[in-house]
Amino acid sequence: MSRLEAVQGDITQEAVDAIVNAANPALGRGGGVCGAIFAAAGPALDEACAALGGCATGDAKATPGFALPARWIIHAVGPVWRGGDQREPDLLAAAYRRCLVVADELGARSVAFPAISTGIYGYPLEGATDIAVATVTAAPSSVEQVRFVCFDDRTLAAYQQRLP
Repeated sequence: MSRLEAVQGDITQEAVDAIVNAANPALGRGGGVCGAIFAAAGPALDEACAALGGCATGDAKATPGFALPARWIIHAVGPVWRGGDQREPDLLAAAYRRCLVVADELGARSVAFPAISTGIYGYPLEGATDIAVATVTAAPSSVEQVRFVCFDDRTLAAYQQRLP
């Protein structure tokens, strides 16, 4: 990984090869980041996700970006926070690693991530940020640029504190 950065903004506007959707296991239209991505990508995304047949927690699958500036959307399913003793850290790390594997398979050189599982899934921000940065930093990948796109000031500050 040659470049890691954190920015505050709207992930649907990122001009990168792939953006990551914080998806649900059904790969259906959801709330938060997921809802924004579905709205911005257009109705073809619903059909493309339905054809994938869902996705396990800790896994990721790709679709075209449709109306987004990004060429692809990588749909990653992070864990719902249940107190930390249900393998949540392992599953969250697996989701980030799997995104980079999928990005490599697509030939993506730049990827934008949201803070997976920290919204309605309730994963504590600090722990999730530690896992995101450590996992992406350590994962073998051909991706040259990773951008953590943060929805608010608090999330941005958490990433900025952890980035080298």
